[in-house]
Amino acid sequence: MTSYTTADCNVVLEIVPRRGHRILMQGSPGWVHSGTDFFVTDAGLVGSETTISGFSGFDEKGVPEFVRMRRATQDAGSIDEWCNLMRKGNNGGYANAWLLGDVTTGEIARLELGLKHVGFERTKDGYFTGSNVAENVKILRLETDSDETDIRNSDVARRVRWKQLMKENRGRIDLALAQAFEGDHADTFLGEERIGARSLCAHWDRETTDPAEAPFNPSGTVDAKAVDAAMAKRMAFMARWGSGCGTAFDAPAFLEKHPQFEWMDGILPSRGSHPWVEFKAGE
Repeated sequence: MTSYTTADCNVVLEIVPRRGHRILMQGSPGWVHSGTDFFVTDAGLVGSETTISGFSGFDEKGVPEFVRMRRATQDAGSIDEWCNLMRKGNNGGYANAWLLGDVTTGEIARLELGLKHVGFERTKDGYFTGSNVAENVKILRLETDSDETDIRNSDVARRVRWKQLMKENRGRIDLALAQAFEGDHADTFLGEERIGARSLCAHWDRETTDPAEAPFNPSGTVDAKAVDAAMAKRMAFMARWGSGCGTAFDAPAFLEKHPQFEWMDGILPSRGSHPWVEFKAGE
């Protein structure tokens, strides 16, 4: 989720380094790491993350997240190795909740990296979710200013929705359901289906739920990805550019309706409706 004016992460990179593991990841032009942090490696590791909102804390002597992420993804052969490399030199500059999987062992994990505190959970029979709200209580209370009870906020509303979907679908989640979740429009604050900022497929251009954001700010979900174990074993994943639900965004019509954003004329692109596409290593 980001501003529509700066969404340039429509690149899938395959990296075959002289040393380390082959990587298939979403990214932006010229970046040495993913940036959107969605990857599959030939070690059988898959990963994604959500930023921890309201976080404060930074160690200027530490190692930047993009360095640690690229090194961990290229060098690690297991979840433990990946997490150890991410923790080494952590500077707190980009605090995330990492969702990881190892298709070789059938294990998944969640690594939440604050600066002073770290949360780590793992299971072979369960689920983890992420929606920009820290699940580790120490990180949440001592390193963020987030209120995890204010369901008017998009982060909290989406957190509640993820928990609902996991409870309702546990034991039968497959690739098709994962893709449907990415386009979900349930608003848990209002208790109804609607295209807006509080849904998993967020559309801030339709409204705003954050007092720090300008109303109708043209931003929100700019892509969707999904992967299962079978795809990861052959280094592949599904991706969709644009909104997760496929709803198109018409920039000229938006600017006509919201002239307060007229300064974006020429830099705010329209966003079409695109299908889900499979990307795989070796293409």
